[in-house]
Amino acid sequence: MVKTLDTTRKIELIRQSLEDKKAENVVALDLRQASESLDFFVIATGTSRPHLEALERAVRERLEDEGLSPLHVEGPSQRWILLDYGEVLVHIMTPEAREYYDLEGFWTDARRLSA
Repeated sequence: MVKTLDTTRKIELIRQSLEDKKAENVVALDLRQASESLDFFVIATGTSRPHLEALERAVRERLEDEGLSPLHVEGPSQRWILLDYGEVLVHIMTPEAREYYDLEGFWTDARRLSA
């Protein structure tokens, strides 16, 4: 049975799973006022490819426990994994990729969600 989960709860579970696995600089952005097609990003940094993969597994397992699977997954690559949970996109990036693509800088109009 597929369940639906309140977006706020989904973001909370994603953040918890990332922080439990020692992701660095976990940030959640509300893009609804800044974009016509995007709702929320959760962005986190992993320190190595194995760490990126561990973070991905942690998010997927936590949400699968709630009956949710990603709609789409990009990666894993050496630098970036993207998990698409509908209104929430999870970006797990190396420090170099995060600095280079600067999603927070690109979306400066987005509201940061507090933990």
